[in-house]
Amino acid sequence: MGVTIGVDIGGTKIAAGVVDEKGTILEKVRRETPATDAEAIEDAIVDAVGELRGRHQVDAVGVGAAGLVDAARSTVLAAPNVAWRDEPMRTDLERALDLTVVVENDANAAAWGEFTFGAAEDADDTLLVTVGTGVGGGLVLDGELYRGAFGVAGEIGHLRMMPRGRVCGCGSLGCWEQYASGTAMVRAAREAVAAGSGQVAGLLERAGGAPEQIEGPLITSAARDGDPFAVELLAETGRWLGEGIAMLAAVLDPAVAILGGGVSAAGDLILEPAREAFAANLTFREYRPILEIRLATLGGEAGLIGAADLARH
Repeated sequence: MGVTIGVDIGGTKIAAGVVDEKGTILEKVRRETPATDAEAIEDAIVDAVGELRGRHQVDAVGVGAAGLVDAARSTVLAAPNVAWRDEPMRTDLERALDLTVVVENDANAAAWGEFTFGAAEDADDTLLVTVGTGVGGGLVLDGELYRGAFGVAGEIGHLRMMPRGRVCGCGSLGCWEQYASGTAMVRAAREAVAAGSGQVAGLLERAGGAPEQIEGPLITSAARDGDPFAVELLAETGRWLGEGIAMLAAVLDPAVAILGGGVSAAGDLILEPAREAFAANLTFREYRPILEIRLATLGGEAGLIGAADLARH
């Protein structure tokens, strides 16, 4: 099979790219995500793919969707930030495009991208942890993408880390993403402002005095410049990540865990605390090999590249 198109659907943008068999993006286009209108989302995908097909001979399309995708890689069962409920996406897109279409969860697609072309190329058993607005995950076990009996495996952000903890958007209490995500980090910073803490003065100054302007990239930038409060926010996030990865390692025993998503841009500021917390919390750590925690290498393109490759195969 020749080139394929990967589509990565986020809450605000749709990225579509032509990808060759080596994982190289030959061309990419973007569209806005009309998140409240499922039909309009599909129209935007068709439009983006149509533009790329006008300049490339394409064999198939892979779509990475931020939601629960059924075992047949066809229907989006539900999504937290997009208007999908039992959406027959593959059927609709194949009818509109006259091409083979594969629909996959976006974190699964990203895990496959990192396994095939990125940071986990040398490991047959890989856990991807994507850290951004929430915490997502994807699993490659024995060289195969693991999707579970119903296609919805890998929702690791909703492991319960704190009984009777913070309310999560999924409806449960104490989910991992309420403590280890970019959203959690930003919330902690803004709560410090509201409490009148002097520690957050540097972040507030960077935000022009507006707490609502404190976002993840601003915290990361401040930490890189040595702001002690920003450094601690990233370290705390890393510690939560390390604890969760230790729990998952006890069940799955992967060789490598990959940190991806926006927060991974912090590099060692989040990686080292995660490694330390993982080692401290791993069961039987004195007697078992320690997996390696690495940073993702494909960045924001992992989902697009992975979706394109899944469509190829």
